[in-house]
Amino acid sequence: MAEPSRFYAPTKRLLDVAAASVGLIVAAPIMAVTAVAVRQNLGSPVLFKQERPGKDEKIFTLYKFRSMRDVDLEKGLITDADRLTKFGKLLRSSSLDELPSLWNVLKGDMSLVGPRPLLVEYLALYTDEQRRRHLVRPGITGLAQASGRNGLEWEETFALDVEYVDNRSLGADARILLQTLLTVLRREGISYPGQATIHRFEGAK
Repeated sequence: MAEPSRFYAPTKRLLDVAAASVGLIVAAPIMAVTAVAVRQNLGSPVLFKQERPGKDEKIFTLYKFRSMRDVDLEKGLITDADRLTKFGKLLRSSSLDELPSLWNVLKGDMSLVGPRPLLVEYLALYTDEQRRRHLVRPGITGLAQASGRNGLEWEETFALDVEYVDNRSLGADARILLQTLLTVLRREGISYPGQATIHRFEGAK
């Protein structure tokens, strides 16, 4: 495990604030159009809000654009596959649904790069090694997302998360951001093979 430079954390935070501030301003027109499209295709609310564990397992509210219909037993809208529309798939494949998360970066809940924040209920299922992913701020993207997004097995994802924690640096962050951009442009790893999104984590094998 390589300890990052003492300048890494404050520099990373400064870059996060600068990038999130510029990103929110530049992307404002895109976010406005996306919000209208979400409202027309999926109804209200436009934003998806959910509690997620962050650094040191502190709980925060994650913001994203909504990409699924509500659960509706009468209409048979139960599973992710039932609820995810073509419009929702487009949002996810383009990562436009992630734009509101820049607000989480600006607030300090998240970073641009770090392990993805997952469900609170997963906290009780991690091994001690997997739990180390929470030693850093979660990210909009991370090493696992740059390496395959939702196409990876959970064990692979957590191993990459911990690898990032142990070897984090500004250079690694830059490489992850570039690789993520290429992955999004290629529309790779949008969902787990045979699933609409990704299957639930049920504990270490």
